[in-house]
Amino acid sequence: MASRLYTWGRWAVRRRGRVLAVWLLLLTVVGGLGITLHGKVSTEFSVPGIESQKAQELLKEKFPAASGGVARVVFAAPEGDTLSDSKADAALTASLKKAAGVPGVVNVSDPAGTGTVSQNGRIGYSDVMFRQAADSVPQTSKDALSDAMEQARDAGLEVEFGGSAMQPQTEVGGPAEIVGVVIAFAVLALALGSLIAAGLPLLTAVVGVAIGVLGVQFVSRFVEMTSTATVLALMIGLAVGIDYALFILSRHREQLADPDMDVEDSIARAVATAGGAVVFAGATVIIALSALAVTGIPFLTIMGLAAAVTVLLAVLIAISLVPAVLGMFGERLRPRPRRSERAPGAWALGWARLVTGKPVIVLLVGVVGLLALALPARDLRLGLPGYASQPVESTQHKSYDLLSEGFGVGFNATVTAVVDTGGIPAADRTETLTRLRTSLAGDSGVAAVAKPVTNQDSTLAIVAVVPKTGPDAQATTDLVHRLRENAPSIDRAGGTLYIAGATAAAIDVAGKLSDALPLFIAIIVILALILLTIAFRSLLVPVKAALGFLLSVAASLGATVWVFQNGHLNGVLDIPSAGPVTSFLPVLLIGVLFGLAMDYEVFLVSRMREHYERTGSASEAIVHGVARSGRVVSAAALIMVAVFGGFVFNHDPIIKSIGFALSFGVLVDAFVVRMTLVPATMALIGRRAWGLPGWLDRVTPDVDIEGAKLPQRAPAGQEDEHREAVGAPGSR
Repeated sequence: MASRLYTWGRWAVRRRGRVLAVWLLLLTVVGGLGITLHGKVSTEFSVPGIESQKAQELLKEKFPAASGGVARVVFAAPEGDTLSDSKADAALTASLKKAAGVPGVVNVSDPAGTGTVSQNGRIGYSDVMFRQAADSVPQTSKDALSDAMEQARDAGLEVEFGGSAMQPQTEVGGPAEIVGVVIAFAVLALALGSLIAAGLPLLTAVVGVAIGVLGVQFVSRFVEMTSTATVLALMIGLAVGIDYALFILSRHREQLADPDMDVEDSIARAVATAGGAVVFAGATVIIALSALAVTGIPFLTIMGLAAAVTVLLAVLIAISLVPAVLGMFGERLRPRPRRSERAPGAWALGWARLVTGKPVIVLLVGVVGLLALALPARDLRLGLPGYASQPVESTQHKSYDLLSEGFGVGFNATVTAVVDTGGIPAADRTETLTRLRTSLAGDSGVAAVAKPVTNQDSTLAIVAVVPKTGPDAQATTDLVHRLRENAPSIDRAGGTLYIAGATAAAIDVAGKLSDALPLFIAIIVILALILLTIAFRSLLVPVKAALGFLLSVAASLGATVWVFQNGHLNGVLDIPSAGPVTSFLPVLLIGVLFGLAMDYEVFLVSRMREHYERTGSASEAIVHGVARSGRVVSAAALIMVAVFGGFVFNHDPIIKSIGFALSFGVLVDAFVVRMTLVPATMALIGRRAWGLPGWLDRVTPDVDIEGAKLPQRAPAGQEDEHREAVGAPGSR
């Protein structure tokens, strides 16, 4: 592989004008399509086959009036007043009448008529039902609904909005994310010692991310996609795009420190060696993200594929656009001779000697520390964030608080019993529903059960059930499972019972993902063993890498549970309330962190292998590998942490938790596992790290990512036979 990448790297340098033109053309075409022909993104996380989704599809078929999006308008009179005061009542009636005329609205409930007013008369709500599904309600209709409530506000009422139709849109590219990029630039400048060199990885990464994100927006025209998919593609694409370019650029500048090194030959060698590590590491990220498809969950599959395509673009840019740009800058990227005798990797050299000097102690301290961080993960609970997780100043959060105050904390966790009564004799339907309501109300976890509401031909009924506990409580999850135990009695009568609603859907999605997690972890670990065995022609190195990866994931999950589920650091990270961890975060974390961990593993261990191939000394190879790659791995990890960390301050609770988990996971994996535990473990196993059984050695392909088979180095100014045939790069 190294020899082919070397030839490719030379070609990219010599045809740099054409390479740049192709990427700019691709950016223009994809950008134009993404901006002008983009589709709409969804805020719903539906999973085919789960009970709540089956109920939703049944409602669309038999009871469309109950399947559309709902905007719940919550009213609150000032302290000491009530909604029945003449002025407030008149204003409220007028506002609701105006709301009925909003485009798409099919029904507006009357708080007084339906009894949706709190006992003290201060808080009430009205459900505004739309014809369209929740994620299809246009923003213009939502704005018109807000405007319709102006008279109620003028009368002194507080008006807030909740319901399925009022899901907030995910923000992309806010100030916090920009700060992360600025920090990344500062890290690059310090690591490379040059502002010009620092700007190159950012420039090429932005090109790849722009193509990837705009391409995802165009594809959303044809495929249902969540808003989180775009943000994930941006987050991962930007991080790996910067890192991959940094790996190649740093290797190029390291080689150019030799005044006799030819620029073109240096670029080609950087592409062949560091670029080989990039290709291999990028392939692991792509495969890991694509493996999200094994969960059988469409929205997660789309998220994984969108991010995988962006990573693929980052790899292609790293081995084509990056060498082309390096060729354009030529000698300007050659580092100045250092006045100090201190080597640039001196601290990394000292660190390598420290951790390999006492490997047993280092391993014990590191492993025990990571296991301690992982302890909170034992209590991991999965779910989907509700309106309590939205920013405190948002209307969704305020409506949640008002409803909890007026009707109890369980009101926001209301579930819906959907009963298909088509198979029940018409004469028995009322009695069957009455018995069901009595059975549901008899559960100790139920606060109230509404009267059944049926469709026009009485073949489908819905019964609202209000729990005593909130949507994030484990008791509510247990209640949903108990309510479903009523299904056999309905089945015997000839009908079918479904427990649905937003709370039940979140529980179903979490259960589906929990079931898929063991298989996904097994696939990822087996994948790591196979890929690293091929890369390093070793069995012990892949086993060590896989175990380190599992420690990183466990520590990251533990920290995420400690912060988001247990409620620590809420003020610092602007987390409105503690709650279950986002249901798909563990799967996503495992897929993404696996790929990123393999980035550092491949880049670090390939330098060790490269030195071992030349000298045959296992101990020297470890120290040399850490000394040579320690600075760039540290810089790459800090860039990842800065980019992911910027998303921690995104207002979307899902993006916030993903950003935190990934930034913490990368920090732990790079500095504790790869830079500390890996060299310590390698010191313990010594030469055995580089061995393969004979039979396995014969069937394992030799990919040569270390560049052992590259041609001899070309001195600066020397022209080879290729250059004579093509002409000097400087002439183009």
